[in-house]
Amino acid sequence: MSEQAEEALETQELDRYECRSCGYVYEPELGDSKYDIPAGTAFAELPINWRCPVCTAKKVAFANIGPAGTASGFKENLGYGLGVNKLTPTQKNILIFGALALGFLFFISLYGLQ
Repeated sequence: MSEQAEEALETQELDRYECRSCGYVYEPELGDSKYDIPAGTAFAELPINWRCPVCTAKKVAFANIGPAGTASGFKENLGYGLGVNKLTPTQKNILIFGALALGFLFFISLYGLQ
């Protein structure tokens, strides 16, 4: 197996999976304490009878959302949007709420003009 294929297989195992029914995200780094799943267990290695700890949906109701800390969205669309699409969700939140706070400060500063 090539080195690139091994990397793809390794990252696929550590991807997070989100329940399409309730939004619960299975994080392999944390495991699942409700069903005594140890930390570091990949989603593919979960037992067949494992269910969502929130809504009890089956494993087939989960969708792969990729590893934590990566840019959200489809990989082919990350080049659009003036580079903003390459930001992680945390970076996008900082950009959005930082701009709102800055706009609010500018608005409040208008009261100082007399």
